[in-house]
Amino acid sequence: MFPKKELAQLVISVCHQYNIDTVVISPGSRNAPLTIGFSNHPSIETLSVVDERCAAFFAMGIAQQKQKPVAIVCSSGSALLNYYPAIAEAFYSNIPLVVISADRPKHLIDIGDGQTIRQENVFENHILFSANLVEGELENNKELLIESLKTSIYKKGPVHINVPFDEPLYETIEELKEFNFPVSDESKTKQSVNYDELKSIWSSSSKKMILVGSNYPDNELQGILNEIVKDESVLVLTETTSNLYNPKFINSIDKLIFPLSEIDLEELQPEVLLTLGGMVISKKIKQFLRKYLPKHHWHVDELKAMDTYHCLSEFIQEKPSEFLKELEGEKESNYQKLWLNKKEERVIKHNEYLANVEYSDLKVFDAILNHIPANSQVQISNSSTIRYSQLFDLNPSLKVFCNRGTSGIDGSTSTAIGAAFVNESPTTFITGDLSFFYDSNALWNANIPKSFRLIILNNAGGGIFRFIPGPSTTNATDYFETPHNLTAEHLAKMYGFDYVAVSNLKALKKGLSDFYSESAQPKIMEIFTPKEINDVVLKNYFKNL
Repeated sequence: MFPKKELAQLVISVCHQYNIDTVVISPGSRNAPLTIGFSNHPSIETLSVVDERCAAFFAMGIAQQKQKPVAIVCSSGSALLNYYPAIAEAFYSNIPLVVISADRPKHLIDIGDGQTIRQENVFENHILFSANLVEGELENNKELLIESLKTSIYKKGPVHINVPFDEPLYETIEELKEFNFPVSDESKTKQSVNYDELKSIWSSSSKKMILVGSNYPDNELQGILNEIVKDESVLVLTETTSNLYNPKFINSIDKLIFPLSEIDLEELQPEVLLTLGGMVISKKIKQFLRKYLPKHHWHVDELKAMDTYHCLSEFIQEKPSEFLKELEGEKESNYQKLWLNKKEERVIKHNEYLANVEYSDLKVFDAILNHIPANSQVQISNSSTIRYSQLFDLNPSLKVFCNRGTSGIDGSTSTAIGAAFVNESPTTFITGDLSFFYDSNALWNANIPKSFRLIILNNAGGGIFRFIPGPSTTNATDYFETPHNLTAEHLAKMYGFDYVAVSNLKALKKGLSDFYSESAQPKIMEIFTPKEINDVVLKNYFKNL
């Protein structure tokens, strides 16, 4: 059974031919032709998620893991606007998301008809391409659809296809009409770069820094960096979300930089800064590199030139592993050794402090990271949660992800569930209380695998606002922290999760020892920590360094 409307058949046909095999649908009436067609297509998996904001982040989590476009389908009106947070995240995180919205025909817009808004180009500031289809314009619609799908695939980001349907909406036929859509490779126009000059600068420089932001796990890149770091003039800085590990990498940037004097910072200042990957979490490294500018800043990426440090001299539009293969020659230098020695000093102080520190967010994070099973996936929410993770050495077998495109707390749970849905490895999601409650509709999803593990650090408010200096100087702290007495216990019961609550170190360790055992349901562990001392513990941690 398929929709009778040609426009719906056209959209379904192009998605199939461009290998979109997963579609997340939110219920509605105006999108009925699309819902009927996608749900009956033998080669397309359809998933139903009621809340459009959650649906979009859920689909984004799937696309994040599959590294290919996933489509989302909604009804007309405000339903579409709920997609916007996930669209913005996908835009800045280079995640292919195909947004398909049903709409009223133009003659019904702005005349007082129900569930009707101005949908055309509604995401224009954060979308790679908008296709506004028109019933009856077959050839033009085909061109717009081809451009949409090619853009999402090759430029790795969100596109919007707006599809107007007049009534009737539920008429069906027995077979889907197939349209011919030519599928071709994208021809890329690259920035012109003098590679010989860059190689010469690289080989002659004695202080070279490679900084890697968020990065999908990449064995080829890992292997090349393992070779490059043998050069004692190269210092490699990574983050939790870089998914790169080596004893010679600096993987806790803030831990290294925080105690440094002006003289130390001048010594750390690189001649060449080579940046890879997406967004960087560490605020300290941004402040440092914006003040102590490198002579040369090269950013290597297939898609975007990011001038994060306001000194970009070369955009190398290339796959990072391909460019790094070309770098040759080792330069005698003490640059790497000096900072690896500093790293070892920090590790000793870190371990001494953690061994004796009282029960707090910091102590809890240490325990959690020591219990996550090897070879699993970790999804982490934003704000203080991802920043705590940056202070620890993670198991190199873990694959770590976080919505750092816009760095918002909205949608983290939904993204983690989407990623868990398509990942064969078990998934642990670590989140703060505000982020969890903000996205609690994420649990209203029939597609959550029973191996999914959700850990909530509940410090009864926005803990990060006790650590950053500004809020405490005002008389409006309750509006920054938003204190509360909420727990996840009843939500867990309503949505069919096993639930355990802990509020001390002994109970935490016992709970974690059972948390990863097989179960018939996914599990939530809610860890209550004392908000009065969390910021004191963290500030003393940095003082101790």
